[in-house]
Amino acid sequence: MRAIWKGSISFGLVNIPIALYPATRTDDVSFRQLRADDLSPIRYKRVAEADGEEVPWEKIVKGYEYEKGEFVIVTDKDFEKAMPEATQSIDIAEFVDLKDVDPMFFDKPYYLEPQKGGKKAYALLRDTLNETGKVGIARVVIKTRQHLAAVKPMADALVLELMHFPDEVLEPAGLDIPHAEKVGKKEMEMAKSLVETMSGKWNPSDFHDEYRDKLIELIEEKVARGGKEVPGPKAKAKKATNVVDLVAVLQKSLAETRKKSVRAGNKKIKRAA
Repeated sequence: MRAIWKGSISFGLVNIPIALYPATRTDDVSFRQLRADDLSPIRYKRVAEADGEEVPWEKIVKGYEYEKGEFVIVTDKDFEKAMPEATQSIDIAEFVDLKDVDPMFFDKPYYLEPQKGGKKAYALLRDTLNETGKVGIARVVIKTRQHLAAVKPMADALVLELMHFPDEVLEPAGLDIPHAEKVGKKEMEMAKSLVETMSGKWNPSDFHDEYRDKLIELIEEKVARGGKEVPGPKAKAKKATNVVDLVAVLQKSLAETRKKSVRAGNKKIKRAA
């Protein structure tokens, strides 16, 4: 794995040399747009709205639309003037309790690897964060953009998780969300029982992208069929639960969940035997 950024973590007078590595990846299936008649790939041209003429790269500039149809050109020098100082440092401004940070603020995680001479200080920061339940809130410049970020411990590693700035997190204003909906005592008790029955230990390996797997399988079958259509089942939309039969739905859900738990337990016993 290749480091995408190298610098240091700093808090107080402590400075830890580190390298930044991706902690996630996206497994999207990529497609090309084709002409239906002969499957010729489609290319895009950059054309001007005024006359439809194609515009070469050297004549293209960046513009900001400050009013409808009114633009101001923004040059490379303008970007340089606004660019935050790239200090190659993850500057921790403060430490806060992890439980106090709304998960909505977290965006994208990266692994931090200590570089030469930084292992002891790295371990010290990691263990301190683990014992105190805190995370370091920092600012960092990556690829000319300043980010808000959190330095978090994860097992033996430290993770830098890029965060949204407060003005990037939207409020659910205007949504028809129930604020003081009256819920019956029996409904609440049954819902709690259902949640308890369905509860388990978090194991990420139990989950995978079923849509992607099925899509790849369908594509491979279609290739084997010479591009012919592959028959498939029709999707059935689930009906919304009616308020009147909520208790009945909860009772049925609880019964089915308990049956599944018994079957899963029996399978484990058989495998163990």
